[in-house]
Amino acid sequence: MTADITPDKAPARAWLPGFIALAAIWGSSFLFIKIGVAELHPVQLTLYRVVAGALTLLVVLAVLRDRLPREPRVWAHLTVVAAFGVAVPFTLFGYGEQRVESMLAGIWNATTPLIVLPLAVLVFRTERLTARRGVGLGLGFLGVLVVLGVWEGIGGAHFTGQLMCFGAAACYGVAIPYQKRFVAGSAYSGLSLSAAQLLLAAGQLAIVTPFVAGLPPLPTELSLGVVASVLTLGALGTGLAFVINMRNIRLAGASTASTVTYLIPIFAVLIGAVALDERLNWHQPVGALIVLLGVAVAQGLFGRRKPRPVVGVGAPAAPAAEPAGR
Repeated sequence: MTADITPDKAPARAWLPGFIALAAIWGSSFLFIKIGVAELHPVQLTLYRVVAGALTLLVVLAVLRDRLPREPRVWAHLTVVAAFGVAVPFTLFGYGEQRVESMLAGIWNATTPLIVLPLAVLVFRTERLTARRGVGLGLGFLGVLVVLGVWEGIGGAHFTGQLMCFGAAACYGVAIPYQKRFVAGSAYSGLSLSAAQLLLAAGQLAIVTPFVAGLPPLPTELSLGVVASVLTLGALGTGLAFVINMRNIRLAGASTASTVTYLIPIFAVLIGAVALDERLNWHQPVGALIVLLGVAVAQGLFGRRKPRPVVGVGAPAAPAAEPAGR
C-alpha cells in the first residue's frame, strides 16, 4: 500500500488489532480466490471483485467527502497502474490457483518486494542499489528457487501455476515503482487514487472479459459460497482493507505498517490448511522463510529501518504518497 513516512506515535494497543486484521484479510484472500475459480473463469472472478472493490471505495469517498482525480495526466498513468497493479496480477493469481494450493499462492505474494527493488533501481531510477540490498536480493531469489523446488525438475501444471503466481508478484513489482515515479507527487489522496485505479481496472476487465472468458454468469447462477467469496474479495479484501491500512500507517507509521508483509503468508498457510486441508512440501515453507529473510535484509529491518511499499493480493498497488487530509 502506501509508503509515506509517518512517525510512530500511537501505542501498540491502538494499531495492533487493525494490523493483525489486515494481515488476516489479505492472507485469506487466497482462500476466496481458490473458492471463486471453482465456478468462475479467473478473468470473470477478477472483474467481479474489482467492481465490488471500486463500489466500496466510491462509497468511502462519498462518506469522507473526498473526490476522484481531475487531471488527465494522472488518469493516464493510473491506467498503467490499474493494469499492472490490479487487473493482470489478480487474474494471474486466479489462473495460478487453478493449479496450486492457496497457501502456496500466498507465499509467492511475499516475493513482491524482491521484484520491486531491481526494477526501481534499473528501470525507474527511484532507488539506489546498496550492498545490503544486494545481499537481500540474493537471499530472496535463493528462497524463490527453494520454493520452486528446482532440483525436482521443471514442468507440469503445478510448476506452471507457481510461475503464474510469481508473475502476479512481478506485476506488483512493476506497478509500485511506476506509481512512485509518475503518480506519487500528485496532490490527490491515496484513497482517491486507489478508487480511480479500481475504476480503470474494472473498465479494462469489462472490455477484455467477453473475449477471453465470455460474459460472466449472473450471481443467481453461482453457488452461495462463490458469491460470498467474490463479495468478500471485493468489498473487504480489495476495498476496506485499503482503509484499514491507511489507519495503520497513520497510527503506527509506514515502517511498522509495512511489516504486514511478513504476516500475510503465515495467515495464507494457516487458513489454507484449516479451511481446505492443504499441505505443503517441506521445501516450500523453508523457501518462504529464506524469501522473507531476504526481504527483511533488503528493507534494512536488521539495521536502520526504512519504509517500503506493501502490496497484498487483496488490494491494488496503492500510491506512494500519504493520503491528504488525514
